[in-house]
Amino acid sequence: MYRGRATGSFGDVACFSFYPTKNLGALGDGGMVVTNDPTLAAALREIREYGWRERYVSARIGINSRIDAIQAAILRVKLGSLAADNARRQAIADRYDAGLAGLPLGLPARRPDSTHVFHQYVIRLAERDGLRDRLRAAGIGTGIHYPVPVHQQPAYSGRLAAGPSGLGVTERAAPQILSLPIYPQLSGEAIDRVIAEIRAFVR
Repeated sequence: MYRGRATGSFGDVACFSFYPTKNLGALGDGGMVVTNDPTLAAALREIREYGWRERYVSARIGINSRIDAIQAAILRVKLGSLAADNARRQAIADRYDAGLAGLPLGLPARRPDSTHVFHQYVIRLAERDGLRDRLRAAGIGTGIHYPVPVHQQPAYSGRLAAGPSGLGVTERAAPQILSLPIYPQLSGEAIDRVIAEIRAFVR
């Protein structure tokens, strides 16, 4: 939420991913584009199905990007628990915040006028790889989202706007960020174990 309005309810177009790890995830890949502009909506409907305005006639360049009925049915059921799942993610994030407070590491920012639903809980520390190894040895999974910044990917080399010295903040953050476990079914005991291992590593 931003200033009381839900994501996707402002702007010309909003896009959502239903990748299985997302807050509202399908069992396979999927996504949705929303708009309240009828002209844009019509264009998007054509683009998602080969550019067809009528069957087998491509009025524009399009793709095959329709969500299948099984995935849509699963998402429709899961939508009913999304608010409760997001609330649980927020509670987990609050517990991480409290347990990791005062340590020399970066915690997720909470922005004014915004409600965060914590798709990820990402911390930042210089000794990221050492902490990841310790957590792995303790049987705690983590993630790195994403190890190589987009402007440094081979496909985008020279194609994205970056200053002469690159994108300094991004490049400093990339080797330091670590995503901690966060999903609605994560138990309080498991959260406390993650916190205890991090605190022991920092000590």
